[in-house]
Amino acid sequence: MTDSTIDILSQKLDRLIEAVARLAPPPVPQTDLGEADCFVWQADPGYLEPVRKVNRVDIGLIRGVDRVRDILVDNTERFASGYAANNVLLWGARGMGKSSLVKAVHAAVKPDLPLKLIEIHREDIDTLPKLMGLLKAAPFRFILFCDDLSFDHDDTSYKSLKAALEGGVEGRPANVIFYATSNRRHLLPRDMIDNERSTAINPSEAVEEKVSLSDRFGLWLGFHKCSQDEYLDMIDGYVRHHNLAIDPETLRAEALEWATTRGSRSGRVAWQFTQDLAGRLGKSLKD
Repeated sequence: MTDSTIDILSQKLDRLIEAVARLAPPPVPQTDLGEADCFVWQADPGYLEPVRKVNRVDIGLIRGVDRVRDILVDNTERFASGYAANNVLLWGARGMGKSSLVKAVHAAVKPDLPLKLIEIHREDIDTLPKLMGLLKAAPFRFILFCDDLSFDHDDTSYKSLKAALEGGVEGRPANVIFYATSNRRHLLPRDMIDNERSTAINPSEAVEEKVSLSDRFGLWLGFHKCSQDEYLDMIDGYVRHHNLAIDPETLRAEALEWATTRGSRSGRVAWQFTQDLAGRLGKSLKD
């Protein structure tokens, strides 16, 4: 075999090795849990992505939910101090600050032990056991947070959530707690529960299977539509916080008109009005 033939074969072999290497999956990034206070769970490839800047508001700006705020703060403080605490389901009206409250409470609580917030997407619920396996030996405490959690027809991943919260041989790790928000109190559509009742051999047992998911949450915190006074109080808080100069009577009239055009009053509507007001005044909002 000539030298030129050997060179040609060597070049082809190098190209083949490069092609095979490109087909291999990229290495999974290593998670450093001390790198940040908040993370997002990337189920594929199984990596906790650090969040450098968290999108949240100060807890003092969340109005109209004082009672549930205090309950959530107390539960979180107990958990962060190493004491017993409950999984929490925050359910109810849209735009009333359910997810904002979870993020704000995490920032407001001063833990005895390092407390991390990890967001898990609804579609990745069936990977909860894998995530908990990564966290149980870590020297931190973790709030697993799923925003807008609900299950539709023919969706059986709720069984994975039930097992991860309380069931299974190992149960939920002592350093992990689960907070979820939902517009549904029982996380499942009413017609899905009713259909189980009408078609099952034992209707009561079928309904029990569906409703028992909510029972895995020791705390149910309800969020209801706010009154006009609560809506205006939210806006007053935002305006003061962001130093927006406007006549109180003008502010009231414009805020009520905004709510009327939206057809609802909520914390989200109040915040959207504040953004619009700041823009019209030529002002930027604080981070």
